[in-house]
Amino acid sequence: MITIGIDSGSLATKGVVLGDDKKILGSAIDLTGGRSRKSGERVYHQVLDRAGLSEQDVAFVVTTGYGRDNLPFSGKNVTEITCHAAGVHFLFPDVATILDIGGQDSKVIRIGNGGRVENFIMNDKCAAGTGRFLEVIAKALEVRLEDLGAISQQTDKNVEISSMCTVFAETEVVSLVAEDTPVPEIVRGVHNVIVERGEILLGKIGLVEPVAMSGGVALNIGVVKALEKRLGLELRIAENPQLTGALGAAVIARNLMEKR
Repeated sequence: MITIGIDSGSLATKGVVLGDDKKILGSAIDLTGGRSRKSGERVYHQVLDRAGLSEQDVAFVVTTGYGRDNLPFSGKNVTEITCHAAGVHFLFPDVATILDIGGQDSKVIRIGNGGRVENFIMNDKCAAGTGRFLEVIAKALEVRLEDLGAISQQTDKNVEISSMCTVFAETEVVSLVAEDTPVPEIVRGVHNVIVERGEILLGKIGLVEPVAMSGGVALNIGVVKALEKRLGLELRIAENPQLTGALGAAVIARNLMEKR
């Protein structure tokens, strides 16, 4: 029983193939761009190729994310909240709280028995505290987005970024650069903005351990360490946290087929 999950996100599209033995047979990540349907189809065929499969081998496909309604091969579309809960529960069955920070939104999900969603809160009205926020700051600092985490580890000092608004924070960062403020200190200050946003969301739901972190920002070691220090706990993070939603979609697809 082979199933596929496709997470059509605002910035990236992710796909996962789940095999008969509940092992991941293939995965792919590609930029969504301006056409979610085209990127979804591209990732769908990429994961099939990487798993050495054809469309005829697939029992069911579940899609999630912003573009989930726009994919012709979808058997069912499911909210990203439900898929992230299913994906994290599949990887870490004991996790009770999920902090997901994606490209353009962040959310906290409380899950119960079997990965069932008990409560959640989402910030999708402002880019502050998301991957897009870090992308803007990296551009202002003229460094690569994927290097921010390593750069932040070059110092134990940080400057305070007073604004949580992406536009104003960018202006603040440009001013700090003009004042010859060390880049690692600026990056640590920016990471603290992410941490503060995450802490606010967690506070509204109520933090129950163990806690997992998913989404592309979980690849940033600086943000992860800052969060762990602020929260006083160790975060559970998958090998590739960007794939959590797609994995959850594949798990849900399998569950649907088993019920049938």
